[in-house]
Parts: sequence; C-alpha cells; structure tokens
Amino acid sequence: MIPNGILLVDKPEGITSHDVVNEVRKKLCVRKVGHAGTLDPFATGLLIIGVGNGTRVLEYLMNHEKVYRVKMRLGIITETFDITGEIVEKRPVNVTESQIIEVLKSFTGTYKQVPPAYSARKYKGEKLYELARKGKIIRLPPREVTVYEIKDISVEGCDISFTAKVSPGTYIRSLCMDVGYALNCGAVAVELRRLSTGSFSVDEAIDVFKIDELEILKHLRKLSSILDFPKVILKREALGKAFNGAKIKVSDIEKFEEFEKNSLVQVIFSNELICIARTERKSSFIRTLMKKEADENLLKPLKVFRGNLT
Repeated sequence: MIPNGILLVDKPEGITSHDVVNEVRKKLCVRKVGHAGTLDPFATGLLIIGVGNGTRVLEYLMNHEKVYRVKMRLGIITETFDITGEIVEKRPVNVTESQIIEVLKSFTGTYKQVPPAYSARKYKGEKLYELARKGKIIRLPPREVTVYEIKDISVEGCDISFTAKVSPGTYIRSLCMDVGYALNCGAVAVELRRLSTGSFSVDEAIDVFKIDELEILKHLRKLSSILDFPKVILKREALGKAFNGAKIKVSDIEKFEEFEKNSLVQVIFSNELICIARTERKSSFIRTLMKKEADENLLKPLKVFRGNLT
C-alpha cells in the first residue's frame, strides 16, 4: 500500500529541497513526493514534505507565517544576497550597535521587497536561478511582504543574528540586503534556519538522511491531522457519494465544527481525510434545515482522497 501523509523534515545544510524529496522517494519507494516552501541549499530547518496523497494538500500549507533564525554579515554585497554568491562589492562598516538594532526593528511591518534574481520563483515557466545561470538576470517587480516581528538581536562585530517572523513569500536574503542598504554598508545572509511554518515546528522534524524507511514511516502524519480547516464528520452511508465527488447533503453529516458559507472544510470518516470541500451553507443554518427536514446540499467536494481508507 502506498503511504499517504506529511513529513516534517529538518533539512541539513548544503543540499537542495529536491534532494530531500529524492531521499524520501528512494527510502519509501514512492514516486509521488513533493515539498512546500523551498529552502536554499545553504539554509537548514523545517521543510514540509508530502507523500502520496500528501502532495495534494501541500498547496494549503504554503500560505502560513514562517519564523527564521538568521545571521547576516555587514559590509558585503553579493549577487545572490547570501554568502554563497559572488561578491559584488565590499563596503566599510561605520555603524553602532544601537543603529543596527534601530534599523533592523524599523523593518517590522509591511513593505515592498524585491525578490532575489537567484531564487526558485518562476518567470515564464523557468526558475529565476536557472535563468541566472544562463546569464539572463530577471529583475522582478517588488512585492508586498510583512515582517511581523524581529527579536533576539545579537551583534558580534559585523555579524548580526536575529529571529524574524514573516509573511509567506518573504525572502530573508532580500531582508538582509535591504537592512544592509539602509545601514549604507550592505549585508548578506550567512546562516538561515527555518524554525517554524504556521503551527509546525522544526523541533518535531526528522533528518531523513539519518534514518531508515521504518523510522520515516513512524513520523508520517495522517492528513486528517494536518489542515486547519473546520472538520465535518461524514456518515458511513455517504462515503460512496463523497468518493464520487457528488454534493454532500445535510443528512450525510454526522457532526461538524462551525464554518462559514463558501469556505473550505475537511470531510472526515473514521479519522481519515475523505475530501476537501467548499461549503454552500453556513454551519449555523444546518440546525434550521434539520428542524425543517430540508435535506439541502451542504458541501461540494473539491479534492477527493480515495486512497486514505483501507
């Protein structure tokens, strides 16, 4: 049976996110493996891996806030905005510790950030770093990002360490570069570790390169425990309807958590994710329908997970 679920992986330094995917494929003998939220090779920390049907929920795990522990170095500017890139310029560093802290904290809030030319973002179907290697440097327009918090700042000479909580799509390398320009000396990311994504923490993650298949499978999380959408518990007799993608009616529901109209819910049976559905009614209206014995459509399945029940 093909395993289905989510792995929380602690990615080591010096390998790509795709290398992690390949390692899981090899050890579990499963082709269908993917990841949510790329980490640069020099970065470490939390990488969310989907296995089997788990790949189909990764899109819902992309838009979570992320927390990073960062070390940046002042006085250097590189092509890639990190220490692995070719040095473009070196500048003298004439700033005090209090100035560094003040400028760093000034970046909390929303601002427009320029994505690095060397990144996994795509332009006309090709990743930016692939285009850059061909000598085609694409400068994408700035995009709005939010830095929710910068804390635990430590200054040791030209090396500045801090913890940042940011919105999805924020590039820490670009943040370091922006801070460096604001200090008029330049800066690059030297170390980067993702501590969390949403409610998922690197403290719960595993290193798939150091353990075998059985140990990996022990850490595979069921899809019904992953998403934060409200849960709707399905009756057994409605399983066939859900698996066929037919609309789910009020009478098909065993119980439910509160939800709004036109929102996403996860439909559960026997503690397994059956489908992700869009609501056609507000949950508070269900009781009214029950009293009236009006068996109206309630949910429209969007993604069905047939392989989750044995």
